[in-house]
Amino acid sequence: MARELTEQERVEVADMIARARNAMAEIENWSQEDLNRLSQAIAWYAGNEKTFTRLAQQGVDESAIGDREGRPGKRFKIHMVLRDVLRTPSTGVVEVDEAKGLVKYAKPAGVIASLVPMTNPAMTPPVTGVSSANARNAVIFSPHPRTAQTTFEMVEAMRAACEAVGAPKDLFQSIRQPSIPMTQHLMEECDLTLATGGKPMVKAAYSSGRPAYGVGAGNSSIVIDETADLDIAAMNTRISKTSDFGSGCSADGNIIIQKSVYGDMVAALEAEGGYLCNAEEKALLERAMWDDKGNRTFPTIACKPQQTADFAGFSIPEDRKFLMVENQGQIGAEHKFSKEKLTTLMALYHFETFDDALDTVSQIYAIGGKGHSCGIYSHDDDNIDALARCAPVSRMMVRQPQSKANAGAWTNGMPMTSSLGCGIWGGNITNENVTMKHMMNYTWVSRPIPEDRPSEEELFGEFFGQEVA
Repeated sequence: MARELTEQERVEVADMIARARNAMAEIENWSQEDLNRLSQAIAWYAGNEKTFTRLAQQGVDESAIGDREGRPGKRFKIHMVLRDVLRTPSTGVVEVDEAKGLVKYAKPAGVIASLVPMTNPAMTPPVTGVSSANARNAVIFSPHPRTAQTTFEMVEAMRAACEAVGAPKDLFQSIRQPSIPMTQHLMEECDLTLATGGKPMVKAAYSSGRPAYGVGAGNSSIVIDETADLDIAAMNTRISKTSDFGSGCSADGNIIIQKSVYGDMVAALEAEGGYLCNAEEKALLERAMWDDKGNRTFPTIACKPQQTADFAGFSIPEDRKFLMVENQGQIGAEHKFSKEKLTTLMALYHFETFDDALDTVSQIYAIGGKGHSCGIYSHDDDNIDALARCAPVSRMMVRQPQSKANAGAWTNGMPMTSSLGCGIWGGNITNENVTMKHMMNYTWVSRPIPEDRPSEEELFGEFFGQEVA
């Protein structure tokens, strides 16, 4: 049974919120230039190579999951967020529509509770902070207990950035000893919650009685048809699947390949470091990766494929980068590999016609990951259009490494974020990549315009004037 909130925790949350509101008041009248300078300082203090590398690797060490060598590369997400923020007005008049007589003013959302996942204790605070500060908000970060120290140290770097430009440090605070009751109370007292993490965390955010942006679970499925460049598809799949050892919900989970190129695609994946498990190894993996209740086992989450294989009871060569299991026709609650994997393993399927591929996609998302994302490697625009019309997802990447693209990239137009809304499909309030615009209130000012009233004939078309019983 969960324990209750202590009086000390209640007082601590109240004190943090009071300090956050005082900090917001100090920058209430800052100009756009001042706010942009603040965001630049935060991004640099947190996202410079030395600081971010140290804390990113510390986060891996502290949590015992993820890729220690690869995770420092996530600092470029901070750079991309800064790019987007500097191009987006966040104070005063931010939008004018003269034809409709509308002017839009941006105002702060308030004190934000940011729930920081164990997988990104160094990246989530600055990605949120660069945007929230520009919108004149304050943020209180509630870290995962396994990575509380990393989150605290990153927030300290952000507080130093505030001081460097004359902003109050308390725009950013971090709970030092997080607990479930304390996090729940924080969400109940703050103005807005950003919940990036597992399903229980998101559910708690939505149950707090305050506005919240949550994210749904992923189960990214990638379709590869016979028009694809298989070498590029295999390379991108490897990049996406091995990024931070598959810890992200955007990492390729299911690869759905046209039968005419299935053998060649598997060979291309093997050339990129894939290991195709046999039936016995697949059975061992299933027993190792999920417990009796169907929950993922911690030792096999976000780790090298060798670690997963060893835990399962077999070995693979040291040069292999990810595992593959053939899963044709095995989709459903009882077929674990059709669900989200969260590690360096993917399930392979094949299809004859593209309608078959769409069928497989629909079946997979009926099991899990609905609303999140999918991808396609194809040069057939009809196939790309057909998947976009069919897939119950909020974002679809075309010929791009999924986990490096759908949250934003230098080479696509997706808004950079660390929080991917999954829409009503995923139980979320938005389908969008959660960015600074979601951290602001808006006032719409409406002036009179010439009457815009179509005739009834225009409005009702062929039905106008018909007799209705």
